[in-house]
Amino acid sequence: MNSELSSQQIKDIGEQGLLEKLQRFCPPEMIGDDAAVLETAPGQSLVVTTDVLVDGVHFSNITTSPEDAGWRATAANLSDLAAMGASPLGITVGLGLPGELRVSWVERLYQGMTECLQKYNTSIVGGDVVRSPVTTLAITAFGQVNPNQIIRRSAAVVGDAIVVTGVHGASHAGLELLLQPELGQNLNNEEKTALIRAHQRPQPRLDVLPILWKILASQCPLPIAGMDSSDGLADAIVQICRASGVGAVLEHRQIPVPKTFNHWLTPEQALEYALYGGEDFELVLCLSQELALALVEHLGQGAAIAGRITAGSIVILHDEQKKFPDQVLNLSQGFQHFKS
Repeated sequence: MNSELSSQQIKDIGEQGLLEKLQRFCPPEMIGDDAAVLETAPGQSLVVTTDVLVDGVHFSNITTSPEDAGWRATAANLSDLAAMGASPLGITVGLGLPGELRVSWVERLYQGMTECLQKYNTSIVGGDVVRSPVTTLAITAFGQVNPNQIIRRSAAVVGDAIVVTGVHGASHAGLELLLQPELGQNLNNEEKTALIRAHQRPQPRLDVLPILWKILASQCPLPIAGMDSSDGLADAIVQICRASGVGAVLEHRQIPVPKTFNHWLTPEQALEYALYGGEDFELVLCLSQELALALVEHLGQGAAIAGRITAGSIVILHDEQKKFPDQVLNLSQGFQHFKS
């Protein structure tokens, strides 16, 4: 990139100049009106989700390049669509930017968003830009789903197995390695890179949906509940149980974590990362034992049945080997905005 262009600041080109640069990331036919028009197939429901990310809270230049910040923000929204059973149609992007921010930073942010979207044949279809003292990124994602295939948190029933579609704690481990490079002395470079990539380039589990629909065939009503684990595995299970009016038992030894955790974390640390680390963007699904076994078999390594839905309203972490006492899980233990 030309050095003169790379040092160019947003205040040098203004809102319209910036918008002109960003429009090349969108399909030409989507630009020019006050809103995007997204056509869905007959018999499909439109699904919309929004996430807001703030510099210093959700990303920083210490741990995240502009490309990675764009990727992670996009992946978070696509993960929300996957948690609803929806396929992505497009996203809109709202930006709050300081005038002193370099234009190249914003272009690189959009490049990361585009790279994440390309895998799913999805585009940026619009957005807005405003001046702000803090860099803020708000993405709204649109998806479509067959009304009979909408996954909701409120559909868990007693006896359901709790399936997690992949390992938990990897993203938080990657973040810790970025913040404290001296950690993980027992890890080789390949293992460190894998954990850091889990944090910087998470993969939304849209790939699970075709497998899920194949296993469930045309069952109606849909015998499944679920959400994603973006705020941590414990948060997801507690949220599902609250919405469904049930309880759960989560088995300590059945929670899938990266194998590398055994090399450098204590069992207590590994459990903390898995339950409360967040940003793993896996799906947490509740369905019958038979269907759960079939799903885990199809998904392969990393997927696991981590517990079961019970009567009552308490979510318990249990260790059958009795090395850890039973714990009652609740929402206050994980990350919460504005928590003192």
